[in-house]
Amino acid sequence: MSDLDQLTQSLARNLKRWRGERGFTLDVLAARAGVSRGMIIQIEQARTNPSVGTTVKLADALGVSITTLLDYEQGSPVRLVPESQAVRMWSTEAGSSTTLHVGTEARGPLELWTWCLMPGDSSASDPHPEGTVELLHVTAGELTLVVDGTPYAVPAGGSASFEAHHPHAYRNDGSEPTEVTMAVSIPPVR
Repeated sequence: MSDLDQLTQSLARNLKRWRGERGFTLDVLAARAGVSRGMIIQIEQARTNPSVGTTVKLADALGVSITTLLDYEQGSPVRLVPESQAVRMWSTEAGSSTTLHVGTEARGPLELWTWCLMPGDSSASDPHPEGTVELLHVTAGELTLVVDGTPYAVPAGGSASFEAHHPHAYRNDGSEPTEVTMAVSIPPVR
């Protein structure tokens, strides 16, 4: 079984499990996530590999991290994640990418990411649930963080935190690659 097949099977199993634990019908989850009922059925039957955006919406609606939806090795109190098992969530032909390294459900989902944005590339994010906080640290280049339409320059060595229930985007307006480490804290579903 390929990594993609394993990821698709894991997402199908975990989406069904978390939807059941939350007591959400297909229609309730579809409404909460803004994802069609048909798409959720296809994901739960492992017949499609959804976009990162769709996966994020489903995780947010369920109040779990993306890691939890994609994870196929849970159980031990210590979770070691070798570099080879980090999940590449998206990439562009120019060389930009994001990688999800690890996440946890302790006191609400918490995720750790690395981002690489090539010159001229950007990524926009839909607002997350109220109470979501993102922390980021730029390790190379300069990041232009746009929150609620306002750009903020974050140079290498600099860090930022923000309330991620506002529309936000990440841009590399510079001439060299930008590398960022980011943590995302999502409030538990109430």
